[in-house]
Amino acid sequence: MGHVKVLITGAGGQLGRDLVEAFAEVAPGVGDLVAIEHRDLDITDEDAVRSAVDAYRPEVVVNAAAWTDVDGCEADPTRAHRVNALGPWWLARACARRGARLVTVSTDYVFCGVAPVDGAGQPRGWSEFDPVEPINVYGRSKAAGEQLVRQSVAAHHIVRTAWVAGARGRNFVTTMLRLARERGEVAVVDDQVGSPTCTRDLAAAIVELAGSDRYGTWNRTGPGHCSWYELAGAVFELSGVEVELTPQPSSALDRPAPRPAWSVLDATHAEAAGLMAMPHWRDGLARLLAELEG
Repeated sequence: MGHVKVLITGAGGQLGRDLVEAFAEVAPGVGDLVAIEHRDLDITDEDAVRSAVDAYRPEVVVNAAAWTDVDGCEADPTRAHRVNALGPWWLARACARRGARLVTVSTDYVFCGVAPVDGAGQPRGWSEFDPVEPINVYGRSKAAGEQLVRQSVAAHHIVRTAWVAGARGRNFVTTMLRLARERGEVAVVDDQVGSPTCTRDLAAAIVELAGSDRYGTWNRTGPGHCSWYELAGAVFELSGVEVELTPQPSSALDRPAPRPAWSVLDATHAEAAGLMAMPHWRDGLARLLAELEG
């Protein structure tokens, strides 16, 4: 990327921490990277966002701040909208004022979860050009954030990803390992399918986009797909953990927010445009487990 000044918001989260390391590797010069955690910048405060962007004068802003508690969002739609929609909007407006580029992270939850089909009638991954139709508050707040970013700053990269897991945060992988250790048996839903994504792989893809002029919306997930049940099986297989694993339907969990059944994102557009091919989800998982064990 050269000596481009980058400002990362949400730098204390599991993706944010890996973004800081990924950008530091490509932009090692002093002053090239500013990492801000939530306690230092509330992105829902428009004046604070504008002041921060004016003070640091970044050429690229990478927004990794979000409220990703799906059931929490369902219970508090106003907070979800403030963080996931207004926050990116304030950042986009601040970037437009300063001529900076914005990268912001979005989600498979902008889609309805009923799998689209190809010409042969087989399920296919969601493309960047399929209509959004979120089925819960979290998805609606993220879809609103996308729309506000698009209308506010032309130089934007919206990165849609799914089923994210990193070594420094709570996520499905770390939860499975904890439950296996505590209980010796785990029941996992087998009727939701998606594309698991390692935060280190996602961070590398974001660094690539941030240094490019490939503006627009991009799917960036681990290739391949599996159910949560199959992902849990892979976690236990690759980590050598002995556990009794049983499948269950989503209805057994009785969660406040509905979850999309099909969260597979297609990478055809990204790779055809010359962006990097991301590692298969099993490869990313194996490296994540090695990092957790190390």
